[in-house]
Formats: sequence, C-alpha cells, structure tokens
Amino acid sequence: MTKNDKRGANLKNKSRKKKAVALLSGGLDSNLAIRMIQDQGIDVEAVAIKTPFCDFDCGKGCGHRVKEVATELGIALKTIYFGEEYLQMLKNPKHGYGSGMNPCIDCRSMMYNAAKDHMENIGAEFIITGEVLGQRPMSQNKNALSIIESETGTKGVVVRPLSAKHLPITDPEKKGFIKRENLGYIKGRSRKEQIKLAEKYDINDPPNSAGGCLLTDPIFSKRIKDLYEHNITIPDINDVELLKIGRHFRISGEKKLIVGRNREENTVLEALAIKKDLKIIVKDYVGPTCIFRGKKPTKDEIIMCARIAVRYSDAPKNDYSIVKICGHAYENEFSVMPLDEYSIDNIRI
Repeated sequence: MTKNDKRGANLKNKSRKKKAVALLSGGLDSNLAIRMIQDQGIDVEAVAIKTPFCDFDCGKGCGHRVKEVATELGIALKTIYFGEEYLQMLKNPKHGYGSGMNPCIDCRSMMYNAAKDHMENIGAEFIITGEVLGQRPMSQNKNALSIIESETGTKGVVVRPLSAKHLPITDPEKKGFIKRENLGYIKGRSRKEQIKLAEKYDINDPPNSAGGCLLTDPIFSKRIKDLYEHNITIPDINDVELLKIGRHFRISGEKKLIVGRNREENTVLEALAIKKDLKIIVKDYVGPTCIFRGKKPTKDEIIMCARIAVRYSDAPKNDYSIVKICGHAYENEFSVMPLDEYSIDNIRI
C-alpha cells in the first residue's frame, strides 16, 4: 500500500460515522438519551428487551410503543426475548431481589450482555441507556451500575446521557466521539428535567415514568414466589402466563386452581390449558372457567375445587349445584355447595 493509499484509508476511517447501540423502551428516558446522542452525530441502532414479566426495558405500560418510538427516531430496532433463561435466573439471582421478586441487577446484566453482543455484531463503539442515577434504588445507583459493567465486560463503554455528568467519564468521551458538555446532569426520581427535554425535542404527550416490571407488583410477586416454592422444576412460560390472570388458590403442595374472573380471562384460560390440566365447569349456570394444575388430586381436593367454582358462579349460594370435572382420561360430576369465604381466604394466593 502506498503512502497515498494509507492516507486515504486513514481519512476514510476518521470520517466513518460512529455507531452506538441503545437499550430502547417505549418510555421517555431512553427516547431522550438516544436523541442526545444523535445530536452529536452518532448513528444509533436499538435493542428492545422483552421478558416474561416486562414489556421491554422499562416495564409495564410503555413496551407497546417501542416500535413507534424507533420509527420516530429513525433507527433500526432489534427485539430480543428472554424466556426460559430468565426463569432460570429468577430462581436464584446472584444479587438477590428488590422489594418484590425483582432481580434488578441480574436482569440489567442480561440486558447489557444483549446490547454488547449487538454492539460487537454491527461494529458499534458504545452502548446507550436511559438510566438516571438514583431513579431506581436497586439498579440505578453507582455501586450497582459498576457491578453490572464489571460483570458484563462493558466498563467504560456504557453512556448514560441523562446522568453522564454525575458519572465517571466514558471511553467514547475520552476518544472524542461525544462531548461531555452536551450530556446531562439529571439525578433522582423527579421528572422535571426530562419533561423540559421532551419540550425541547417536541415530544408531545410524553409517557409517565414506568411503574416497573410485574415482579415489583406485590400481588404478582406473591404468585411467582408461591410458584417457585411449590414447583420442583423451573416453571415454564405457560405457568408464568397463568399468573397474570384469574384468581389463584394453592390447594396443596404442587396443586393449584386458577379461576377466571370474566369472559376474557375464561377464554385465555382455555387457551393456556395443557393436556394434564383438569377443567372444572359449573353446569346449568354461568360461571368461571377453572383450571386445576399439578399432581393428581385426591377426591377431597377435587370437591374443594368444585366448591370454589360454584362460589364464583351464578349458582345459588344456599343450595347444591352440579359441577363437571374433565381432563385427560378423567371425567366426573359432583353435586356440591359453594365453599365458604373463610376457607377460600385461607388458600388464596
């Protein structure tokens, strides 16, 4: 290669537009973070993470907007789903749980690894996140951020544009890819500064801060904890989907009953039922779809489930009703009274 060829190659490398990979949610923070980096001439692609418990990165309430936001930003989007591997991690997360069953640090580590893989695949230089220092107590403090970077091999290559001036200088800043003076100084749970930035970027009707994933919800946390405590094997995706609907009752050990609360949930329960499940239906009256799941029930346990089904049906509460139990190689009918409230409360999850 001649000197002129080398000079031309060097100029071409210098002029090549730098790339970054963003962890994108449908929420405001990641949207703003990407815009701040795009303003500095960086070409951005996005990765959206979906788990069995969250709509992408930010949690419930905004995941449905991810594609819409990516289109608004004019960036390519790759969606990555964590399924069975996430359920395996959830059983015993290295860094424990937050207020519920939320393994925030381990979850973020999985997300960082996914972003890192995509960064390397497309030849990008760094990762962008919408994290704000101090916004979430478990995963967005300096110690947690440092742990996540160290364990994922991303130290120095993660830029958090909204809080950058509160954090150590990153490699992209050192190399001159982006200017620190154009990054943010936001900290804490207040949304005032984000709202100001949204106005600057003409983002109409910016979404509220996401409430976190389902694993932070107290009621859902009890359900997922109960599921792990009573399952010998790691639950599967179908088990988790069942947790999101209906009323749940722990009959005994590995045996539980799920009762639909309305027509829509009854339809979903029918769709989620597997071959080994028993279906419990109140005859002659409008009532819920009920699914029994677990080891083979005793006759007393079947009758208990039938009585629960009657309790949530339109059947008389002071008389006997016929309940049909059917499933794989099993079918029977029982005449039962509804179960009393005290007994129901004692087994409700």
